[in-house]
Amino acid sequence: MKKVNDILEEAIYGKPEIRPQERKLFLSTILERIHVALTIKQVVSGSTYKQVEDVMNTKKDLHLYINGHLSYQFYSRYTKLATKANIPFTIVTPTEKIPTGLVLADSQSALSPAVNSVFIEDTLYEKDMAEFN
Repeated sequence: MKKVNDILEEAIYGKPEIRPQERKLFLSTILERIHVALTIKQVVSGSTYKQVEDVMNTKKDLHLYINGHLSYQFYSRYTKLATKANIPFTIVTPTEKIPTGLVLADSQSALSPAVNSVFIEDTLYEKDMAEFN
C-alpha cells in the first residue's frame, strides 16, 4: 500500500518518469520497444533505408517517432511509408541535442529478446555518433 507522503508527492509532482534519459535519446519511447532507429544524418541522406521499410511491411502494431528538428522534406519519405502501412507517427521535438532522427517501435509491448543496438550502423551512423560522443 502506498504511503501518504508518496501519494502527496505524486499529486504535487506527477508520476515519476521511467528511464528519462532513454526516453530523451529515443524520442519518447524506450529501448525495449524499438525495432529500428536511424540517426539524423541517415534520415537526411536522401534515400530510404530498406530495413525500416521491411519492418513497416512485416510487423504490426508499430509507431513511428520522428525528430522534430528535422525539416519535413527529409522525413516525408518515412511518413508516406508509415501512412501506406497504417502506422501512426509522432513528431517529437527533443529539448536537448540528440543523434536520433527516427525510431520505429512497437506501440505497446516490449520486444523479446531485447537487442543491443537498434541503430543501422553504417558510415553515416558513425559520423553522427562521433559528433555526439
